[in-house]
Amino acid sequence: MGFKESFNKYFNNHSETSEKHWDPKLKSKYFKTTKDRGFDAVMAYFKKNPNCEVKASSQERGEITVNYKGKRRAFVVATIIMVKPFRTSVDFSVTTEGGLFDLGFSHNLISTLYDDLKQEMELVD
Repeated sequence: MGFKESFNKYFNNHSETSEKHWDPKLKSKYFKTTKDRGFDAVMAYFKKNPNCEVKASSQERGEITVNYKGKRRAFVVATIIMVKPFRTSVDFSVTTEGGLFDLGFSHNLISTLYDDLKQEMELVD
C-alpha cells in the first residue's frame, strides 16, 4: 500500500469495492448463487442486523440501500449482479456521514460485511 492508498483509506469518507482494487479485502467477491437468491440473502442479512435500516431496494436492478447506525453512521449501497450461472457478484459502496474523514471506518465496514456474507453464502474464487 502506497502513500496515496494509505491517505485515501484513512482521510476519505468513502470506500467501494471494485474488480481491480489495490486492497484484496475490497476486491469484488463472487458467490455461488443466483442473483435472486443472492439478493434475498443480502436483504435478509441487512434486515436481521440491528445496526442496519433498509431504505430502498430494487430486485430488478439488484440494488439495496441501507442506513448503517453502528459506531458511526454510514450510507451503504449493495449491488448484486449475476455474471455467470451460479456466479453472482456482490459489491459495496460505503459513505460515512459527518466529518471530512472516517479513519478507515468505511474500508473496515466493507470487510466486515463480506466476512458476514461468507457465513450466509458460498464464496467462489
